Amino acid sequence: MAEETELAVPPPRPPEENRPAGDDPAFVERVSEAIAREDAAALRAHVADLHEADVGALIEALPAADRPKLITLLGADFDFTALTELDETVRVQILEELPVETVAEGVRDIDSDDAVYILEDLDDAEKQEILGQLPMLERAALQRSLDYPEESAGRRMQTEFIAVPPFWTVGQTLDYISETEGLPETFFEVFVVDPTYRLTGSVPLDRLLRTKRGVKLAEVVMPDRHVVKATDDQEDVARVFERYNLISAPVVDDASRLVGVLTVDDIVDVIQEEADEDLKALGGVAGDEELSDSFWYIAKSRFSWLLLNLIAANVASFVIALFEGELQRMVALAVLMPIVASQGGNAGTQTMTVAVRALATRELRPSNAGRVIARELLVGLFNGVAFAVIMAVVVFARFGIADLGFVIALAMIINLIAAALGGILIPLALARIKVDPAVASGPFVTTITDVVGFFAFLGIASLWF
Repeated sequence: MAEETELAVPPPRPPEENRPAGDDPAFVERVSEAIAREDAAALRAHVADLHEADVGALIEALPAADRPKLITLLGADFDFTALTELDETVRVQILEELPVETVAEGVRDIDSDDAVYILEDLDDAEKQEILGQLPMLERAALQRSLDYPEESAGRRMQTEFIAVPPFWTVGQTLDYISETEGLPETFFEVFVVDPTYRLTGSVPLDRLLRTKRGVKLAEVVMPDRHVVKATDDQEDVARVFERYNLISAPVVDDASRLVGVLTVDDIVDVIQEEADEDLKALGGVAGDEELSDSFWYIAKSRFSWLLLNLIAANVASFVIALFEGELQRMVALAVLMPIVASQGGNAGTQTMTVAVRALATRELRPSNAGRVIARELLVGLFNGVAFAVIMAVVVFARFGIADLGFVIALAMIINLIAAALGGILIPLALARIKVDPAVASGPFVTTITDVVGFFAFLGIASLWF
């Protein structure tokens, strides 16, 4: 029996070594020192085995002045895909400092979707200057993708794909894949097109490899059920990938000609970006705000939201002023008043968050809106009654006034019902008039809960006492 050969398997890295390169201050310092010495060989040794995501984290951890120097020193060894991992502000600053020739050469060596992602945030003049350095065919392909609307499938698609005629055999196709240079490094299917490049269907790789070489593709081609238009919104496309568990999908133009392919790694980025944008919008932060943005940009972008909240606060204070006499007669009203408004605000935010997310994912539709509204109304009523009982007991124990406990209990019920209705109806109304509910719902819901809470509590108190 032949003696078994023991494979040399490297030991697993300790947990502390598995953290991103940018999170290791000592490593960042060594890289920075190599840049200061202009030691390209040491720099290559440091970053040679890093994934592009880790290279991106390293770049962001470096001082701003060192970032373009790292790329220049690495030269052809720098993978420009790492720039897709950076905040937009950092990426644009780096690109503006690099020579046009360096950027042009860098985007030539990466996938077209990554090249478009890098170039799209630059000024038109800078984009054209870089594109002018590229060969005509590559320039035309990138320009076509850049001409599609922002956040569309055309901006996200990869223009490198494998397309063959239906009369080819499986053997011809496999030989073409193995012998032709310049094909995409990663792909999941072979597309079949007619002479005008209109999509006929596709053949998944597993099906291709299990079919005899002499069989023509026309006999094994599968019609694509989930064809994406280049002008489709990227969020809608992401929803299709999620619903049908797709790995890739062909992208066609208005004439049904195949122009690109979307893969699941692109869609994961879209899902993350859209979720990040919605979360920021609910907090009154611009969707494109990043940690690397300047103080002035962030201050300006947040001002409008804070202004809306200031207006809402003034409306609420006007309602309070209407009952100034009652507040002077009974100090307990001023003590308890914020409790009613606060509970309503929190309940309204809960309902609004669920509604906005359901609208974003298309789970909340006209067909089920009535049922959801009724459910939220019942939830508001139930919680209102529950907290009314709790507060009635607390107020009686604290102030010894049974009537005051009844007043705050009734106000609590009214405000939590109003919060539930406002939290669901306002996002629905904004969506109906084509306004992003995530951006605009917050101030309206807050205003409703504050105004209804103050008015209900103080109004009932003025009538009761």
